[in-house]
Amino acid sequence: MRLKDKRVFITGAGGGIGRATAEKCAAEGAKVICADISTEAGLATAAAIQASGGQATTVIGDLTDETACAAMFAEGAAAFGGLDVLFNNAGICLSNDTGPVETPLAAWNKTISANLTSVFLCCKAGIPYLLQSSNGVIINTASIVALVGSAFPQIAYTAAKGGVLAMTRELAIMYARRKIRAVAICPGPTATPLVKAFLADDEAWKLRRRYLPMGRLAEPAEIANLVAFLASDEASFITGSAYTIDGGITASYVIDDRSL
Repeated sequence: MRLKDKRVFITGAGGGIGRATAEKCAAEGAKVICADISTEAGLATAAAIQASGGQATTVIGDLTDETACAAMFAEGAAAFGGLDVLFNNAGICLSNDTGPVETPLAAWNKTISANLTSVFLCCKAGIPYLLQSSNGVIINTASIVALVGSAFPQIAYTAAKGGVLAMTRELAIMYARRKIRAVAICPGPTATPLVKAFLADDEAWKLRRRYLPMGRLAEPAEIANLVAFLASDEASFITGSAYTIDGGITASYVIDDRSL
């Protein structure tokens, strides 16, 4: 119960890493605000938490819209009397986001908006509430592509996640003496519905699997475990850091895939 009574706002809580983290935080005693653009998905996560005896509410809206985003935070904070933790997790990855020559400008703009602008707007709306907490925490989902290049390009996604990482460092320094910590997580490929749908193509999975030292994707619950720790008071002296959770991908040079 290391998150007992902490009020945790999670974006993209309707599925994947967001849902796993919402359930993990609730199991650790948190009161969870499940934010999602999908009413059905957001309500489903909150209902699952409530069915397990946890506390959760749902706020629905588009985090790339400043007015809607502010309204979501106001509603979420009102439900539990404030906020202690903000997990900026929502994001997208488009199939036509490839190299700089091939990627349409519309795909670039949509990806940057969903993955980077949304984090800015959530911080803009959420930080005033976190400042009222005795120990506020911002956790941003970046990616290993913010740390290393890839021969399988997703140029807009990569740029957005690099921006998230830089923003996290800035937030950490700005608010270090105002009792808000800011950290980033950099997951590798994770078995979310989005990724699993992409890897349903056997050739796509075969091509990428050989570059995974552990030979598998991360499970959303494994990412959630890290987020729960970073949100807790056990991580009270951690700020400005980026935590890689990728099964060894960024540590590797050559993979021995003979046993895969």
